Amino acid sequence: MSRLAGKTAVVTGGASGIGFGAAKRFIEEGAFVYLFGRRREVLDEAVAKLGPSARAVQGSVTELGDLDRLYETVKAERGTLDIVLANAGTGAFAALGEITPEHYDQAFDVNVKGLIFTVQKALPLMSAGGSIILTGSSTSVMGTPAFSIYSATKAAVRNLARSWALDLKASGIRVNVMSPGPIRTELAVEVVGEEGIAAVGASTVLGRVGEASETGAVAAFLASPDSSFMTGGEVFVDGGLAQV
Repeated sequence: MSRLAGKTAVVTGGASGIGFGAAKRFIEEGAFVYLFGRRREVLDEAVAKLGPSARAVQGSVTELGDLDRLYETVKAERGTLDIVLANAGTGAFAALGEITPEHYDQAFDVNVKGLIFTVQKALPLMSAGGSIILTGSSTSVMGTPAFSIYSATKAAVRNLARSWALDLKASGIRVNVMSPGPIRTELAVEVVGEEGIAAVGASTVLGRVGEASETGAVAAFLASPDSSFMTGGEVFVDGGLAQV
């Protein structure tokens, strides 16, 4: 497959989980991918697995200077940027009555503020035909016990895509949301445990947990010309969890 031949992509949170699955698929389809994340060891391991079409830049989406350094690197080495997967995210449980300012700040700083500036700072390198993909979640349209703050951040992401599609309509740059359900990732297992993720997977229509390769396939579709008539939209990759 070569739908992304010659394209340059940035994937935040790209060293593991959904981000890594997307980066792997982007490379398989011909793209050069910049992985952006906080953990140097994990980034280096990811690049070693992905090969010469991957490059790691260490930093946090909550630090604007780190994002500036990321895009300065892309500009110096590749000149332009075609695909942004704003995927970096975090989440933790806290029921109403237990929510703290720190819990709120962490979720919104990474999942909303970090995503906003990941996209905004990429725009000067992008042009017509570019694709911006935001990682949402099936929780944005569901009630989930003790997960309201995370869910609210993902509902915000969904509206950002709708509004940005209008802001970018004259530019030829598309923006869409990919919303996973229960996907087996390091973060998911850390937050809910193996038994928890298996239980959520069993509750889907397909009766199983999804894999990062499956979200990667959808990300590649949204990045490619095959989705050229899509903007402001949302694709659920959730085994039917939030659909029926």
